[in-house]
Amino acid sequence: MQKANFPVKIPPAQDAEQCVKCPEDQYPNIARDGCLHKVVTFLSPKEPLGLILVCTSLSFCLLTALILGVFIKYRDTPIVRANNRNLSYTLLISLKLCFLCALIFIGQPTPASCLLRQTSFGVVFTVAISSILAKTVTVVLAFRATSLGSNIRGWVGTRTSTSIVLSCSLVQVLICVIWLGTAPPFPEMNTRSEPGLIIIECNEGSVTAFYCVLGYLGSLALVSFTVAFLVRKLPDSFNEAKFITFGMLVFCSVWASFLPAYQSTKGKATVAAEIFSILTSSAGVLSCIFIPKCYVILVQPDRNTRECLKRK
Repeated sequence: MQKANFPVKIPPAQDAEQCVKCPEDQYPNIARDGCLHKVVTFLSPKEPLGLILVCTSLSFCLLTALILGVFIKYRDTPIVRANNRNLSYTLLISLKLCFLCALIFIGQPTPASCLLRQTSFGVVFTVAISSILAKTVTVVLAFRATSLGSNIRGWVGTRTSTSIVLSCSLVQVLICVIWLGTAPPFPEMNTRSEPGLIIIECNEGSVTAFYCVLGYLGSLALVSFTVAFLVRKLPDSFNEAKFITFGMLVFCSVWASFLPAYQSTKGKATVAAEIFSILTSSAGVLSCIFIPKCYVILVQPDRNTRECLKRK
């Protein structure tokens, strides 16, 4: 943030027929006989709000890394293996990148950061949600395989889950490539939103493309929530769908609240609202899906046995 300079004096215009308009980067003083330079502002990591968001992002990133370490260390235990550990690794890594994505929104916008903000957010979140969808589909296939015999067992494997993640993510990548190729985001100086301020912000370029990214992400989230909700009452050995249901409920609720907030706020508040949504939705998914498993692994290891899962 830059401080305002001394007022630029304009000759008094008493009884004048015409007034001299201040330039766009200045605004009239109270006496309206001079112009003041507007303050240049953006969401800086040095101000309290920016610092809190940076610390929150890094804290959740560290927590995700610790949970990933726990899952790798106990990778051969039943609770990790029963819920497709490769998908769990993919989801944890993508959630870690989601928390780091928030950092791109903080600081003075540049051409590079404007290009990366929404596209990296969209692609990384799509990988996370498609991993959740793959985990949910795996739950359904695993249960049907035990019920109907070996005909479906060939579908319960890494090939199916990998195909779901790659195909869903590829669609979002295509949307982002078209966006960057036609009307990419760029930094601009907004002199009209707030009097006395010049807000350096990222112009989305194509608002339609931005909402396409959000719309596709929301569609994947709704599909994941619906499938997980429908199969949430499967036997306890396959009860990850219950945690996924709660996680996706938090995710959908946060982003449904973000849209009206995005439309009604301006300046730094708009950026802060999107960062808050990114951190809250990622933290909700992380807490609902992985914290219960970590509790069992670390606090109740007697429940993390094949015999216990078979009894359930």
